[in-house]
Amino acid sequence: RSDLEETELHHLEGYKKSKPVRIGNGAAKQLQLDIFGELMDSVYLYNKYGTPISFDFWSHLVRLMDWLADHWNKPDKGLWEVRSGDQHFTYSRVMCWIAFDRAIRLAERRSLPADLLKWSKIRDEIYVDVMDNAWCEKKQAFVQYLGAETLDASVLIMPLTFFMSPSDPRMMKTLDAIMKPPQEGGLVVNSLVFRYDTEAGDDGLSGEEGTFSICSFWLIEALTRAGGVHPDKLQKARLIFEEVLGYENHLGLFAEEIGHSGEHLGLDFASLSSISKRFFTGNFPQAFTHFSLISAAFNLNKALGEEAKEREERKPYI
Repeated sequence: RSDLEETELHHLEGYKKSKPVRIGNGAAKQLQLDIFGELMDSVYLYNKYGTPISFDFWSHLVRLMDWLADHWNKPDKGLWEVRSGDQHFTYSRVMCWIAFDRAIRLAERRSLPADLLKWSKIRDEIYVDVMDNAWCEKKQAFVQYLGAETLDASVLIMPLTFFMSPSDPRMMKTLDAIMKPPQEGGLVVNSLVFRYDTEAGDDGLSGEEGTFSICSFWLIEALTRAGGVHPDKLQKARLIFEEVLGYENHLGLFAEEIGHSGEHLGLDFASLSSISKRFFTGNFPQAFTHFSLISAAFNLNKALGEEAKEREERKPYI
């Protein structure tokens, strides 16, 4: 549906006075190019581990990819559905790369008809675009959108989706930048991760916000994958994972955001050193968050098991 006209209900104060209260969804009319990557990655995995897709379904996907071939370089509202102007968001660019990469892999695996030369050329063009324009020399990190200087936790998806090596020097520097506390320009406090610094840019939304649970699990998995080359990162991932699990509710569930109980929703970046009480905000329970939890837990458990096996094999034989 696209007839989801958004309206603010001024007579309601919202949960914990988290105004404004809205019905409808203005994001229904937004351009969000990242969805193509999420779709094609899902189809690729379904074809690989589930049931091979049909030719008719593939033909529909080809039409979608043909549209994306003409529009991947357009600015959009991005994953976070910003209410400010469109930008060339890094996450959207990476997801467009994933869309073409998975479409190419699927076509080659199944010998399906496709313009592989055209798709491969676009895939390479997107990759170079991200590496050249989403990397900020000043921040020594990948940033929110091309040419920006603002960190965004969504770039943590890059090693998780095989866009780049988890131990690539640029990715390692990005991890280091994100893991700093907000007062030092980072996004992490008490093992919880903000999606971005709301004070550093205009997202078109008023007020402050809590940390995003999905971003915390993305960080854990990014550290886990980097741990294959840097063992200290694996141990850091384990520590953060154990701490984040401490924020689950009595049913082991997470909300979209984790905030703190106080006079307003969200957190004050200037006073984040001690937060004693928290509450859940945003969508609850949120499937997106729990998908990232499962993925982080699975990969961390696998990495720790492999590490333990290597330690055992290195023991001297007696």
